[in-house]
Amino acid sequence: MTEQELQQYIRQRYPEENARCEWKEMKNLKNSFNGKEGNDVLSYVSAIANMEGGELVIGIKDKTLDIVGTDLSALTFNGFMATPLTATFKLVEQCVNLSSEGLRIEEFVTDDSNKTVWIIHIPKHKPRRPVYAHRKAWQRIADSLVEMTSEREQRILSEPSAAFGDWSANIIEDATIDDLDPEAIRMAREKYAERHEKKAKEIESWDDVTFLNKAKITRAGKITNAAIILLGREESEHFLSPAVCIIRWKLLTKDDKNKDFRNFHIPMIKAVDEITKEYIRNNNYTYTVSGNIFPENMKRYDMFTLREPINNAIGHQDYGMSTRIELLEYEDEKLVIQNYGQFIPKSVEDVVERDCPDSRYRNPFLMEAMCNVGMADTEGGGIKKLFIEQKKRFFPMPIYTLSDQKVRCEIQGKVLDENFARILVNNTELSLPEIILLDKIQKKKYADLTNDAIALLRQKGFVEGRKTNLYLSYKVVESSKHIGLKASYIKNKSFDDSYYKKLIVDYLRKFDSASRKEIEELLMDKLPEVLDETQKYNKVTNLLASLRKEGKIYVKRRIWFLCK
Repeated sequence: MTEQELQQYIRQRYPEENARCEWKEMKNLKNSFNGKEGNDVLSYVSAIANMEGGELVIGIKDKTLDIVGTDLSALTFNGFMATPLTATFKLVEQCVNLSSEGLRIEEFVTDDSNKTVWIIHIPKHKPRRPVYAHRKAWQRIADSLVEMTSEREQRILSEPSAAFGDWSANIIEDATIDDLDPEAIRMAREKYAERHEKKAKEIESWDDVTFLNKAKITRAGKITNAAIILLGREESEHFLSPAVCIIRWKLLTKDDKNKDFRNFHIPMIKAVDEITKEYIRNNNYTYTVSGNIFPENMKRYDMFTLREPINNAIGHQDYGMSTRIELLEYEDEKLVIQNYGQFIPKSVEDVVERDCPDSRYRNPFLMEAMCNVGMADTEGGGIKKLFIEQKKRFFPMPIYTLSDQKVRCEIQGKVLDENFARILVNNTELSLPEIILLDKIQKKKYADLTNDAIALLRQKGFVEGRKTNLYLSYKVVESSKHIGLKASYIKNKSFDDSYYKKLIVDYLRKFDSASRKEIEELLMDKLPEVLDETQKYNKVTNLLASLRKEGKIYVKRRIWFLCK
């Protein structure tokens, strides 16, 4: 190939410099291969790999693409002459995390002028592994090579697992069903049967191996990382190494002093149950707006609010970071749940406002298994439901802090601003985005509010004061005179399941038997109004199934009776 032909070849295939292609003269590779950081071959290879991969063309003049050639005569690697093969080995050796797969060097020597040109084909960085040269990760910005920005580094470190396979679905060859906890399997069976009530008898006939396959916890009878996380014996957690699956619970006083703590190990299906039922101090909370308007007792946290963020942390934890899930309980105040791994959706607000839940998961196999055993919502949208539950109780909205490869969820267990609760009670038509805006005002997060948002709230009469000192308007509440306040609260308040179960048992005790329709007529108008008809129907189904498993009622020919 002549010099002119080579120039045309390069111009056709690599017509312009960009994030994927760099042209460099580098007439003497002895000084340019591993030379001044930020301006040598190693640095450019790091920069191109840290984007999408591409080519580094050496021995041509920038802009004109004139062939100048590069001198290899004085360049050696570990005593060997510089060749495409030895140079490739040296790149892998000197550039930390650089993949050898797809890395190659094409060498061209012009027939008419004996000039050498190298084209280095550089693969994209490995998943979550920035490529380093001279102990620094590099990137290209415009025409300059610079040390990688923290934003770009964060994007690489938090790439979703779907980009390179699902760790939670990986099979552990040395593990067997004996490494799973029998009690955890029993609990998983019960939850699975509740979700597939029509197949209850068939499920009972399955052996454990069949059940685990059907529930998509194992793969063809082989134990997965997800199976160990959810159902593994505590002594089996070594199978996950170097990954870690531990929830560290701390009880803190209001002045942030440690009062108690405990580490909860696998199986997580048992750990979540134990944490929410035996450790978190979910005491009764009584709240009254302006003189005994609704002096109703309720639990500080409903069960969904307790379990959802913990299960979410388990499902979305980046197990490659070998870190624990943190659960902080501030006595009689709030819960803070923190897991590691960047938040995958665009933002929390985007998740809450969208009708369609985000379908991307860090650990897809684990999340599906959790759905099948009742540890995650089958329809998605758990975060949005968390906001709705807090709204129903007139409590502050959850706070999500997304930073430093962490997702931190804070759930308040009390009312912060009485006027916030009043506005929610008297304005049931408010959308979640509007409630989030009001919530930012009660938390004094004025910097998070746009001028348009403030104008909207002023127009509705919900806020007063200057932009730097906004407050919720009590006048809105005064004008309503609290009419229907207690009724609205009670209709939207979630009673414990024990309340509804007692109604069913008392009805059967009084009338001896009841059809499904009669039980629905008994409960439907007592269930929270925020539930639609389908959700109410499913709620009744779950209540009946639970009472039957407790041995309190039984069904015969579609008629329900009390057990004697």
